[in-house]
Amino acid sequence: MSRRAIGIASRYLAAAELLLPGRITGFWLVGSAALGGWRPGRSDTDFIAATDGPLDARDLRRLRALHVAGNAVPAGSALLRARPTLPGTVNGAYVDAADLTTPVTRIRPLASHVGRTFRPGHGSDVNPAVWKVLAERGITLRGRAPYLLGLDPEPERLRSWTLTNLREHWGAWAHRALDGRAPATPSLLRAEITTGTLGPLRLHRTVATGEIVTKEAGGRHGLDLFPPHRRALIHAALAHRDGGTPPASARLLRLAGEFAREVVADAERIAAGAGARG
Repeated sequence: MSRRAIGIASRYLAAAELLLPGRITGFWLVGSAALGGWRPGRSDTDFIAATDGPLDARDLRRLRALHVAGNAVPAGSALLRARPTLPGTVNGAYVDAADLTTPVTRIRPLASHVGRTFRPGHGSDVNPAVWKVLAERGITLRGRAPYLLGLDPEPERLRSWTLTNLREHWGAWAHRALDGRAPATPSLLRAEITTGTLGPLRLHRTVATGEIVTKEAGGRHGLDLFPPHRRALIHAALAHRDGGTPPASARLLRLAGEFAREVVADAERIAAGAGARG
């Protein structure tokens, strides 16, 4: 499956190269493609890109136009030629190549996009977890192999960063799920339940073991660790990742919200115990 992800990312890189000719010096796949868990129609294609220096306002406008639907495209522009080849959901962050050896929490990203959202000067994917994947498992499409980059993922910060992500992102997600804010269609609802079940579990695994794993591995971790009454929800999420169409309802979304809170609380317990021992 990683070959398909590489194909999608290669098409994206070719389109970006038309807009920033010669500027992108490094491009690496991270996320599920690097971890071996990429699923067509289920997974995003995640990348980190390095450029040969800062991006000016013109460069950022071009990247924004690449990512944001509905922008006016001038006749004959590079973007007009690139758009027909653009793949689906490709998310990532741009950094200055000169910053690659900087401790990751001190790197200021040049830009990032998630889905249709483009943000100059921001990049949530520049963090200890993604940098660990990049350093250990990153797939090179352009530039040097990750082990030659001198990356500093700051492993001593991984547990605390992951725990903050669990509290802030998945804690907020659980609150919305328990409020009954369900997506409008069964397919979106099913995806939300799957993500809200497996996403916290994979981060729980990182807090517990220091490993970065796929959503599927996070699900198996949950089956081994959490009470039997949670297994049906986890099995349904894993079935959806494998291409199935398990049941989806507002009730199941609320159950996923309850479970996400349980996962966050247990990760807090593990971290507190580790802190007491350390």
